[in-house]
Amino acid sequence: MQELPETAAYERAFILEREELRPWRHIGLLLLTLVTATIAGSLYPFGPLMIFPEADPQSWKELFDFLIAAPASYVSLIVSAVGYLTSDWANLARALSFSGSLLFILVAHEMGHYVACRIYRVDATLPYFIPTPPLIGPAGTFGAFIKIRSPMPSRKAVFDIGVAGPIAGFIALLPIAFLGIFTAEKAPPEVVANYQGIVFSDPLLMKAIGWLAGTGTDAIYGNSFYYAAWVGLLVTALNLIPSGQLDGGHAIYAVFGERVHYWTGRIAFAVMAVLSVLGMFYFNSPSGFLIAILLGIMMRIGHPEPWDTSPLDGKRKLVAFGVLVIFIMSFLPFPIKIS
Repeated sequence: MQELPETAAYERAFILEREELRPWRHIGLLLLTLVTATIAGSLYPFGPLMIFPEADPQSWKELFDFLIAAPASYVSLIVSAVGYLTSDWANLARALSFSGSLLFILVAHEMGHYVACRIYRVDATLPYFIPTPPLIGPAGTFGAFIKIRSPMPSRKAVFDIGVAGPIAGFIALLPIAFLGIFTAEKAPPEVVANYQGIVFSDPLLMKAIGWLAGTGTDAIYGNSFYYAAWVGLLVTALNLIPSGQLDGGHAIYAVFGERVHYWTGRIAFAVMAVLSVLGMFYFNSPSGFLIAILLGIMMRIGHPEPWDTSPLDGKRKLVAFGVLVIFIMSFLPFPIKIS
């Protein structure tokens, strides 16, 4: 066997060293996300600590003063949250039940993609988790992603890799959603009548579980498991929108081809843009705008063509119908509203 030149051998050793260190980068991001999500689990709306309870600016000057003081107030809030979590094991356990459940769902989702990539010998990274300062990323994270570094071999691979994530994540969140609904407490009528703040709209899956529990989901005190499942369903729904290189975009491309993929992305953006305006005026929900912005970005991202463009078989088309059911059970155009 011919020996590598000295420079080539050095470069190869450097690449192997980077490959060995790479898992620690992913583990580090995962642990950091656990920290930020745990802190978020102690803060409103996921936990009991109120955010800037004294802030209620009524004029432009008061608003300006609030914005100037916001950085210091934010640091004070995070310090208070850390103190709250370390003061009592019950407080930390409650917040960890949120962050641990949420990360379990996100890990399942991304590992679904990763394992499918390995099955098809598609080069992909381990999941990169995205920690965010609590409140900036409301749940302490913007989710996770894997980076695919080689072309897709076939439309079958595009489909299987694309839908493996949301299917795995949906399966993972089911027991958490059941636990959250079955252990939820009914809010007293006087609390419901006088409540002002963020209201979580329940997707069909949560309503169905509430019906099975005999309690419904209206006027309940959400707990950590409920909130983790709710965020997991939101992540699943957003990923399954048929646009760009979202999971739903991969599925649409694999089932119907490039032309349909192009138009579904634009139709989804147009529909969501209209719904976001209606949602703001009729439901007092600003969340539709964020979804519309996401779709505006995604529709500009094309889809790489796989080597083999043979149509999918009937079995995968049946799976595609099941994925559509998951989307219907998870999606809401207005996930939150302000009461």
